[in-house]
Amino acid sequence: MRTPATAPLFAFVPPTEADKALPAEGEPYAVLFEHGTLELGWYAPEDVDDQQPHDRDELYFISRGRAHFWVEGEERREVYAGDALFVAAHRAHRFERMSHDFRTWVAFYGPKGGER
Repeated sequence: MRTPATAPLFAFVPPTEADKALPAEGEPYAVLFEHGTLELGWYAPEDVDDQQPHDRDELYFISRGRAHFWVEGEERREVYAGDALFVAAHRAHRFERMSHDFRTWVAFYGPKGGER
């Protein structure tokens, strides 16, 4: 569910609708909403998280399930539903050992290269 170029002043996307937005061909990411520099997505990797570093800052809000989260230069952390994570632009990171029901909101924002 992408919003039109002129975004509304309010948007509501429950997890059930986010699940329906995932592409049928197995891609684990769907863009749900865009406004200015903000891109709100829904990420549902199954066995392997093969994402590459991104060119913008991002926030993850774990919606359900659990996983281990690795960020370059940091210790792995176990993350659970309700946790929030920030990753600066260009930092290598990934989810590992995800539960079968793992889902997370992803918010990309700001300029390419990240905010300083």
